[in-house]
Amino acid sequence: MDDTASNSTPLDTGMAAFNKILAESTPPGSETWPIQRQRDSWDEVCRKFRAPRPPGLIVSDMMANGVSVRLFRPETDGPLPAVIYAHGGGWVLGSPETHDDICAEMAVGAGCAIALMNYRKAPEHPFPAQLEDSLKVWRWLKEHGNQNGLDPNRIIAAGDSCGGQMSVALALALRDLNLDMPIGLVLIYPAVGADFSTPSYQRNASAPSLSRAEMEHYLSAFLGPPGSPAWSDPKALPALADVNGLPSTSITAAWHDPLYDDAVNLKHKLEMAGIPVAFRSEPALAHSYMRARYHSKPAMESFQWIVGEIRKLAHA
Repeated sequence: MDDTASNSTPLDTGMAAFNKILAESTPPGSETWPIQRQRDSWDEVCRKFRAPRPPGLIVSDMMANGVSVRLFRPETDGPLPAVIYAHGGGWVLGSPETHDDICAEMAVGAGCAIALMNYRKAPEHPFPAQLEDSLKVWRWLKEHGNQNGLDPNRIIAAGDSCGGQMSVALALALRDLNLDMPIGLVLIYPAVGADFSTPSYQRNASAPSLSRAEMEHYLSAFLGPPGSPAWSDPKALPALADVNGLPSTSITAAWHDPLYDDAVNLKHKLEMAGIPVAFRSEPALAHSYMRARYHSKPAMESFQWIVGEIRKLAHA
């Protein structure tokens, strides 16, 4: 489907069933709950949909320059390419537990090690804490990757939702520091802007998988109140950034997601800068669809595409 075309495809039935369960645990207005209640509710949703880890996998929890990381690696000889993975959750929710099964399947499917970060969360730790943690993990992989069976010259940055922002921010920071950048970025329904007037925000303002009210809440937790300096920082909001010099990027976007136009606009910006972009539009899916992959055929197909893009970038 053309990324700028209108879409008449209804929400996939499996995705709709996922949204129904999601709405029962996190109903409209839940973004106003106390932070711990929000986190507990999201953890509960993720447990309901968590799949068993695939075989042929070694999983270890470790510290990478002070940042807690869960490392997933296939039982194959190294050195393996490594993915710095930033999980979604609006910079507020989530942990290695919420994304354990997703990253386990990515590691086996892509033939890569996945370093799933347990980065600091907002609002206790607003921007740039998450970027600082990403840089610490990147430095750990560069300095200690070899002794852990990882290839420090083949690092990818990937993430879903707010993790997409974190992946682009890491690449921007490394570029500006004149340091080695990731060999590629994989951005899964990324949150990279703060324009609530886009068509996708208008049509999906009350979407159960992610609403406009939730994004406003998450962005304020991450950046501070609207008008705070971070709202104009291009590393905090990559939609504002000069993207020249960034690596090859793969992006997915779901039509029934307020963030759809964020992803499309970033795609165009990268292309105008001459950066290779692989883009996949999902006309029947909504935000967080990776979690619905065993309940929705198009969600599983898109997840397999994501894994394939990681493999392609890692083993090019």
